This record gives sequence, C-alpha cells and structure tokens, in this order.
Amino acid sequence: MFKYLICLSFMLISICGFSQSASARLKNYNLDDKVAIQGYDPVAYFVQKKAIKGKKEIAYSHEGVFYYFSSPENKTSFVKSPSSYEPQYGGWCAFAMGDSGKKVSVDPKTYKIVNGKLYLFYNAYFNNTLKTWNKDESRLMEKSDKNWAKLIAQ
Repeated sequence: MFKYLICLSFMLISICGFSQSASARLKNYNLDDKVAIQGYDPVAYFVQKKAIKGKKEIAYSHEGVFYYFSSPENKTSFVKSPSSYEPQYGGWCAFAMGDSGKKVSVDPKTYKIVNGKLYLFYNAYFNNTLKTWNKDESRLMEKSDKNWAKLIAQ
C-alpha cells in the first residue's frame, strides 16, 4: 500500500508540474487563441528558410501551446525536438525584450536565426526592429535573455 501511495504522489506531482508549466507558457507566450507565431510554421524558418503559414489540420500542442505546420514532415521534425524550433522569448519581439523588457507583438515574416535559434521582430509603421537589433545584436541578446528570465520567473 505504501509503494502505491508513493507512486501516486509522484504521478500527481508530475501532472501538477506539467499544468503549471503549461499555464505559465500560456500566460507568458505571444499567442492568438493558444496558437503561436500567428499560425506560422516554426520549422519552415529553418528548413524552407522563409516564413510560411501553417495549416490548422497539421497542428501540434506542445505544453499547452499550439503550433501549425505547412507539411507533415515539418510537424514530425518539431515533435522530435520542440526546443530546437520554438521562437525565443515566447515569440515576442527580441529587440523589445532586450531594449525595454516589454512584450511587443511581431511580424512573423521579420525574423532572424542566430546560433540555431529563431528570433522574431516587430515590423510596422516604418519601424523594423530587426534593423536596430542587427546594429547591437550581442548586447541586446544578452539583455533579452536576462529580461525574459525575469519575466517568466514572475
């Protein structure tokens, strides 16, 4: 009986840990009705080297966040290694995260891959933050990492 209770306790801890992780992601990520990157395929940035809109019919939920894919192959790649394809800073503007620590929406077509990581940027009203990011990338990336860590710890 004791072994059963211990096993049950570990199962409950695991389930609770997952739901907290999922709820934290839902709270902190840039989502539209639980969908990341405005429905763009996260793998396409790496494989097709461009932003491609995904399809609802080819969707996958990773820790509460839904991703759409343009092909079954891209979905399979994502399922094997989600952390390799998820955008940095929960899909918020990388420049804004480094500059002010704020969550700013992005244009999914404005992106950059650095060291195998996907960064998204705001680009509207004659303000393409990727251009500013490129002028001071290493400092902004360091600040973005720190600001994002503070944000998700709250």
